[in-house]
Amino acid sequence: MSSETSTDAGAFRPWHLFVLVGLAASTVGVVVVRPDDPVVLVLLVAAIGSVAWVGFAVYRTLWPLVAPDFQDRIEVIGGRTRAALEREKTLVLRAIKELEFDRAMSKVSAEDFQDMSGRLRARAIILMKQLDVSMPGYRALIERELAQRLGDDGDLTPLPTCGACATENEQDAQFCKTCGAPLELSV
Repeated sequence: MSSETSTDAGAFRPWHLFVLVGLAASTVGVVVVRPDDPVVLVLLVAAIGSVAWVGFAVYRTLWPLVAPDFQDRIEVIGGRTRAALEREKTLVLRAIKELEFDRAMSKVSAEDFQDMSGRLRARAIILMKQLDVSMPGYRALIERELAQRLGDDGDLTPLPTCGACATENEQDAQFCKTCGAPLELSV
Protein backbone atom coordinates (compact mmCIF):
# COMPACT_ATOMS: atom_id res chain seq x y z
CA MET A 1 0.00 0.00 0.00
CA SER A 2 1.45 3.29 -0.98
CA SER A 3 1.42 6.31 1.25
CA GLU A 4 -0.21 8.30 -1.55
CA THR A 5 -3.53 6.54 -1.09
CA SER A 6 -3.63 6.77 2.69
CA THR A 7 -2.43 10.34 3.12
CA ASP A 8 -3.93 12.15 0.15
CA ALA A 9 -4.08 15.75 1.40
CA GLY A 10 -6.49 16.87 -1.31
CA ALA A 11 -9.22 14.35 -0.47
CA PHE A 12 -12.35 15.62 1.23
CA ARG A 13 -13.33 13.26 4.04
CA PRO A 14 -16.86 12.88 5.44
CA TRP A 15 -15.81 14.11 8.87
CA HIS A 16 -14.69 17.38 7.27
CA LEU A 17 -18.32 18.06 6.34
CA PHE A 18 -19.53 17.48 9.90
CA VAL A 19 -16.82 19.73 11.34
CA LEU A 20 -17.67 22.51 8.88
CA VAL A 21 -21.41 22.20 9.53
CA GLY A 22 -20.78 22.20 13.30
CA LEU A 23 -18.59 25.30 13.09
CA ALA A 24 -21.08 27.11 10.85
CA ALA A 25 -24.00 26.18 13.12
CA SER A 26 -22.06 27.34 16.18
CA THR A 27 -21.29 30.66 14.52
CA VAL A 28 -24.91 31.18 13.51
CA GLY A 29 -26.10 30.18 16.98
CA VAL A 30 -23.75 32.66 18.69
CA VAL A 31 -24.74 35.49 16.32
CA VAL A 32 -28.48 34.83 16.69
CA VAL A 33 -28.56 34.25 20.47
CA ARG A 34 -25.83 36.76 21.46
CA PRO A 35 -25.40 35.37 24.96
CA ASP A 36 -24.10 37.74 27.64
CA ASP A 37 -22.98 35.01 29.99
CA PRO A 38 -19.84 33.03 28.93
CA VAL A 39 -21.31 29.85 30.42
CA VAL A 40 -24.30 30.07 28.07
CA LEU A 41 -21.92 30.64 25.16
CA VAL A 42 -19.83 27.56 26.02
CA LEU A 43 -22.93 25.40 26.53
CA LEU A 44 -24.42 26.55 23.21
CA VAL A 45 -21.24 25.76 21.26
CA ALA A 46 -20.81 22.42 23.10
CA ALA A 47 -24.40 21.42 22.33
CA ILE A 48 -24.03 22.23 18.63
CA GLY A 49 -20.66 20.42 18.51
CA SER A 50 -22.26 17.38 20.17
CA VAL A 51 -25.02 17.36 17.56
CA ALA A 52 -22.38 17.42 14.79
CA TRP A 53 -20.51 14.55 16.47
CA VAL A 54 -23.70 12.48 16.81
CA GLY A 55 -24.47 13.18 13.14
CA PHE A 56 -21.06 11.84 12.15
CA ALA A 57 -21.53 8.76 14.37
CA VAL A 58 -24.88 8.04 12.71
CA TYR A 59 -23.28 8.49 9.28
CA ARG A 60 -20.46 6.04 10.15
CA THR A 61 -23.01 3.54 11.47
CA LEU A 62 -25.37 3.65 8.51
CA TRP A 63 -22.95 4.14 5.59
CA PRO A 64 -21.65 0.52 5.50
CA LEU A 65 -25.24 -0.71 5.28
CA VAL A 66 -26.09 1.31 2.17
CA ALA A 67 -22.73 1.68 0.40
CA PRO A 68 -22.49 -0.75 -2.54
CA ASP A 69 -18.68 -0.78 -2.63
CA PHE A 70 -18.03 -0.98 1.11
CA GLN A 71 -16.84 -4.62 0.92
CA ASP A 72 -14.17 -3.68 -1.64
CA ARG A 73 -12.44 -1.37 0.82
CA ILE A 74 -12.09 -3.96 3.60
CA GLU A 75 -10.49 -7.13 2.29
CA VAL A 76 -10.85 -10.19 4.48
CA ILE A 77 -8.48 -13.04 3.67
CA GLY A 78 -8.89 -16.25 5.60
CA GLY A 79 -10.73 -14.48 8.42
CA ARG A 80 -8.19 -11.63 8.68
CA THR A 81 -7.86 -8.30 6.96
CA ARG A 82 -5.22 -7.66 4.32
CA ALA A 83 -3.63 -5.03 6.56
CA ALA A 84 -3.23 -7.55 9.39
CA LEU A 85 -1.60 -10.07 7.03
CA GLU A 86 0.72 -7.41 5.60
CA ARG A 87 1.70 -6.34 9.13
CA GLU A 88 2.42 -9.93 10.20
CA LYS A 89 4.44 -10.55 7.03
CA THR A 90 6.53 -7.45 7.75
CA LEU A 91 7.15 -8.59 11.32
CA VAL A 92 8.12 -12.11 10.23
CA LEU A 93 10.55 -10.79 7.60
CA ARG A 94 12.05 -8.42 10.17
CA ALA A 95 12.44 -11.34 12.61
CA ILE A 96 14.28 -13.32 9.91
CA LYS A 97 16.62 -10.39 9.31
CA GLU A 98 17.33 -10.00 13.03
CA LEU A 99 17.89 -13.74 13.38
CA GLU A 100 20.43 -13.66 10.54
CA PHE A 101 22.19 -10.76 12.22
CA ASP A 102 22.26 -12.62 15.55
CA ARG A 103 23.70 -15.69 13.81
CA ALA A 104 26.36 -13.57 12.12
CA MET A 105 27.27 -12.12 15.53
CA SER A 106 27.51 -15.69 16.95
CA LYS A 107 24.66 -15.11 19.39
CA VAL A 108 22.69 -18.11 18.06
CA SER A 109 24.02 -21.63 17.45
CA ALA A 110 23.83 -23.14 13.97
CA GLU A 111 21.22 -25.71 15.04
CA ASP A 112 18.99 -23.11 16.68
CA PHE A 113 19.41 -20.82 13.67
CA GLN A 114 18.32 -23.58 11.27
CA ASP A 115 15.31 -24.45 13.41
CA MET A 116 14.11 -20.87 13.99
CA SER A 117 14.91 -19.76 10.45
CA GLY A 118 12.99 -22.69 8.98
CA ARG A 119 9.89 -21.93 11.04
CA LEU A 120 10.01 -18.20 10.28
CA ARG A 121 10.57 -18.76 6.56
CA ALA A 122 7.70 -21.29 6.42
CA ARG A 123 5.40 -18.76 8.12
CA ALA A 124 6.52 -16.02 5.71
CA ILE A 125 5.80 -18.26 2.70
CA ILE A 126 2.32 -19.07 4.02
CA LEU A 127 1.56 -15.37 4.51
CA MET A 128 2.86 -14.45 1.06
CA LYS A 129 0.77 -17.19 -0.56
CA GLN A 130 -2.34 -15.96 1.28
CA LEU A 131 -1.71 -12.43 0.10
CA ASP A 132 -0.91 -13.53 -3.46
CA VAL A 133 -3.98 -15.75 -3.91
CA SER A 134 -6.43 -13.13 -2.71
CA MET A 135 -5.31 -10.42 -5.12
CA PRO A 136 -5.15 -11.49 -8.77
CA GLY A 137 -3.15 -8.46 -9.96
CA TYR A 138 -0.70 -8.63 -7.08
CA ARG A 139 2.18 -9.91 -9.22
CA ALA A 140 1.74 -7.04 -11.70
CA LEU A 141 1.71 -4.60 -8.78
CA ILE A 142 4.97 -6.08 -7.48
CA GLU A 143 6.55 -5.88 -10.94
CA ARG A 144 5.55 -2.20 -11.29
CA GLU A 145 6.91 -1.34 -7.85
CA LEU A 146 10.13 -3.23 -8.58
CA ALA A 147 10.55 -1.41 -11.91
CA GLN A 148 9.94 1.90 -10.14
CA ARG A 149 12.54 1.13 -7.47
CA LEU A 150 15.06 -0.02 -10.06
CA GLY A 151 14.62 3.19 -12.02
CA ASP A 152 14.65 3.70 -15.75
CA ASP A 153 18.04 2.08 -16.39
CA GLY A 154 17.26 -1.06 -14.34
CA ASP A 155 20.37 -0.84 -12.18
CA LEU A 156 20.14 -1.43 -8.48
CA THR A 157 21.83 1.04 -6.21
CA PRO A 158 25.01 -0.50 -4.80
CA LEU A 159 24.68 -2.24 -1.46
CA PRO A 160 26.53 -0.66 1.44
CA THR A 161 29.84 -2.38 2.04
CA CYS A 162 31.49 -2.55 5.44
CA GLY A 163 34.78 -0.68 5.59
CA ALA A 164 36.13 -3.06 8.26
CA CYS A 165 35.39 -6.49 6.76
CA ALA A 166 34.17 -5.69 3.19
CA THR A 167 30.83 -7.49 3.66
CA GLU A 168 27.88 -6.35 1.54
CA ASN A 169 24.87 -5.46 3.73
CA GLU A 170 21.19 -4.75 3.09
CA GLN A 171 20.22 -1.35 1.69
CA ASP A 172 18.68 -0.15 4.96
CA ALA A 173 21.39 -1.56 7.26
CA GLN A 174 23.04 0.77 9.73
CA PHE A 175 25.54 -1.78 11.07
CA CYS A 176 27.50 -4.56 9.40
CA LYS A 177 25.81 -7.95 9.64
CA THR A 178 29.16 -9.71 10.02
CA CYS A 179 31.26 -7.59 12.35
CA GLY A 180 28.71 -5.07 13.69
CA ALA A 181 30.72 -2.00 12.67
CA PRO A 182 28.65 1.10 11.87
CA LEU A 183 28.14 1.65 8.14
CA GLU A 184 28.61 5.04 6.55
CA LEU A 185 25.43 6.47 5.02
CA SER A 186 25.75 6.94 1.27
CA VAL A 187 24.06 10.01 -0.20
